[in-house]
Amino acid sequence: MSWSGPEDIFLSTSLASYLDKKLLVLLRDGRKLLGILRSFDQFGRNSCSLLKLYSLAIYLQTVLILGHLYLLTANAVLESACERVIVGDLYCDIPLGLYVIRGENVVLIGELDLEKEELPAHMTRVSAAEIKRAQKAERDATDLKGTMRKRMEFLDLE
Repeated sequence: MSWSGPEDIFLSTSLASYLDKKLLVLLRDGRKLLGILRSFDQFGRNSCSLLKLYSLAIYLQTVLILGHLYLLTANAVLESACERVIVGDLYCDIPLGLYVIRGENVVLIGELDLEKEELPAHMTRVSAAEIKRAQKAERDATDLKGTMRKRMEFLDLE
């Protein structure tokens, strides 16, 4: 990887420290991906020598500094990636393989501690088909709640 100037080193430092480590990536649409960061590239960035981003566990997509908004977007490549779907106390890791993520879709990136359990003990691993059914049931319950709320608006309980 080559940088055009010393300012660019600060923009890349936070992701470079995550290379070859297992990460959790939260996407803009709410999906959670797990995988090993194998590569990344910086693009579409504004250079700022004041910007030193040394995050402990997360990489934020936007940083507000001195009233200016700097977009820190980086495409990332995850190896052995999977999507973790959680519904209540059920979860499923859906394998994705090698996965390329557009930087504009990343909300945060955090390193996973391999020595700790990833999930609480009460969580139950289920198959992809079961988690899809649970997601549908959760969506249906949310839709029903919204419908009931609309029907009761005339009561004006507030």
